Amino acid sequence: MRWNGQQLGAVDDDALPGMEQLSGFVRSVTTPEFASVTFHEVLARSALNRVPSSSRMMFDWTINPYRGCSHGCVYCFARGTHEYLELNAGEDFANQVVVKVNIAEVTKREVSRASWGRERVHLGTNTDPYQRAEGRYGLMPGIIDALAASGTPLAILTKGTLLRRDLPLLVDAAREVPVSIAMSIAVFDERLQHSIEPGTPTAAARLATVRAAVEAGFRVRVFLMPIMPHLTDSMDSLDDALAQIKAAGASGVTWGALHLRPGVKPWFMQWLQREHPDLVSSYLGLYPGMTAAAPKAYRQWLGRRIRPLIRAHGLAAFEDDDYGVRPARQGSAANAATGAARGMMPLEFGAADGTGVAGSGSAGAGAGGGGAGAAGDVGAGSGGDIGAAAAGSRTGMGRASSRSGMTPVRKTGRLLPQPQGPSMLF
Repeated sequence: MRWNGQQLGAVDDDALPGMEQLSGFVRSVTTPEFASVTFHEVLARSALNRVPSSSRMMFDWTINPYRGCSHGCVYCFARGTHEYLELNAGEDFANQVVVKVNIAEVTKREVSRASWGRERVHLGTNTDPYQRAEGRYGLMPGIIDALAASGTPLAILTKGTLLRRDLPLLVDAAREVPVSIAMSIAVFDERLQHSIEPGTPTAAARLATVRAAVEAGFRVRVFLMPIMPHLTDSMDSLDDALAQIKAAGASGVTWGALHLRPGVKPWFMQWLQREHPDLVSSYLGLYPGMTAAAPKAYRQWLGRRIRPLIRAHGLAAFEDDDYGVRPARQGSAANAATGAARGMMPLEFGAADGTGVAGSGSAGAGAGGGGAGAAGDVGAGSGGDIGAAAAGSRTGMGRASSRSGMTPVRKTGRLLPQPQGPSMLF
């Protein structure tokens, strides 16, 4: 890898993480407590990423403090983004993690500008902000503080239990701005989870984190996705997962079928061939050639299976296919505030009519708190929708632009040929 300003001799390590006078690469770090992981510390020129208008994502702004993710989820849609750094989408994605060490300072600078519209910012849309690296670098508290102080709503999606560290900070932030929290739990079978999500906390630990966030006053949604054909889509698997989600206190579930982008598919198929060779032919039929999405027929079949179960467990249901066509940008934070004041679920989290997980509200602060307004959970500002919706990371995520000044020069790793196979089988 190469970044502008790659000059180790010019770096004072004791000054990290605040050397805004330098740009690009700072240093690479390996430590005994993170065996096999190399952290590449960089100084980002920008923190806020504008989601392309062509994206299916129903939100406009993201912040990603890290690139690459030590969770190492085999199915992760973001794996292909590592190739922009001339790293491979397989082992490098989990073992070569880029750390934007000055991200909090840059965030504060950008959201303090008069031109900033204070639109909701999403964290966890590309790689997890509470992956293991966060325990070393502690970037999220500064980002949360900067967003809240500027009046910018925020939404977090994570698999990381380190979120619990920041719950007091998030409660404080929610007194100033709407804060949304979602936990991603795709696999509840411990053996499968260890195989396909090798660097993640257990499902039980994540459910305990959901419970802690609920007890702190947040309405938390769980992302039950991706649902993988033949692996996690049985009635027993879905029913057990939903029962545990409900018991943890979650208010709703976002679900969706496995999505295999070209940069992800070779690595997923390698894993499948190694761990479940009997399923390879079926997956080649479901995801032939360059096809990324599961067939519509499978998604419809899955919907008929899971929707009654979600209702039976008393959870609100949101599905990947709800996201549909992206509306024209409004270009004004006032529109988001108006929707919140009406108690509406933001479009990026709910159905097209704006309905969704909305409660009677409790322990609020500001006009949306104290149960006033449908979205007023421990509310802040006019809408008070703290935790009323999930951060919008999903399979099929659009590529957010990054202006961190990183210039790739190397590519490694051997990819399997794009799979070709028979007609759909499920």
